[in-house]
Amino acid sequence: EKSNLKCAAYADVHSAKEKTNFGGQQSYPSPGPLTYIQQSSGYVAKSLVEPAVPEGYEYVFGPTGGANNAPGYMGFTFIDRYDVGACAQLCNNRGADPNGGVCQYFNIWRALVNGIPTTYTCAFYYIPTNNSTAVNFGQGDLVVTFSRGYKRTNYVIDGGFEGFQCGSDFCFATSYSNWVGRSDGLGVLDATIFHYTPYAHADNGSGLLGSADGTDSLSGTLTPAKPLKTIASKNYTIALFSASAYSGPSLEANAFWSVLWNGHVVQTVNPGFSDYTFYSFNVQAIGNDVLALHGGSAPAWIFVDDIGVFQI
Repeated sequence: EKSNLKCAAYADVHSAKEKTNFGGQQSYPSPGPLTYIQQSSGYVAKSLVEPAVPEGYEYVFGPTGGANNAPGYMGFTFIDRYDVGACAQLCNNRGADPNGGVCQYFNIWRALVNGIPTTYTCAFYYIPTNNSTAVNFGQGDLVVTFSRGYKRTNYVIDGGFEGFQCGSDFCFATSYSNWVGRSDGLGVLDATIFHYTPYAHADNGSGLLGSADGTDSLSGTLTPAKPLKTIASKNYTIALFSASAYSGPSLEANAFWSVLWNGHVVQTVNPGFSDYTFYSFNVQAIGNDVLALHGGSAPAWIFVDDIGVFQI
């Protein structure tokens, strides 16, 4: 307990130029002597261990000497060490962007200033990117090192409906390879997928709840074509954008839709007249879960887009 030997462990590689503590601290209660450091030596591992990919994420690139500079930027956080898992948790817990939604990608990197490890940065994005945008190599005496990118796994395949394509700028259908639409009762076209840019939150695709041609006022259900590859007992967040503004304030006043998880209603939303708005709902998985969106009643149509299920 009173040894004069000290071992200090670090989660980074340091050099002799950083040996700035020469002693002068009180090691024992006064009037004990002050410390005086001698025979200070440093050792580094021959090889660095590749960080484990956080649960719910996919490795994208790195390590490189360039940090991302890409669309969908949500800000950054400094952390006290190079910790990929800590960045993942910060991404999971970061507040959603009102226009872009949840954090779906992070870039972790270390800054060297005059050759000394100085800061560790987690940068967050709601649009996943890759090493093609890792073009920030530093400025002045600051050099970017150990830059890695990780994408948050979206368990919904094609949540933006972009896989639905046609030979024109406007078309719709009740289903395609990734999504299936079903009408209530004897309804007609009460859940459809559209390829039409003005209807979409982003890009060209979107889903519509409510009779696409106004034949009836019944509701419809949109669901992914296959169960999600979720893991039992894990917690997930369902994230999406929805709009109910097509018919104007009076006709959209009673607009509604519900999110269902394995056939059970998680929540019903009554947005009234509303442009695209972000929504999220937390659920627990039983494994291979079934997501569904139900609602709409023409002319109180509901558009949905950019749907995701992410582990939290």
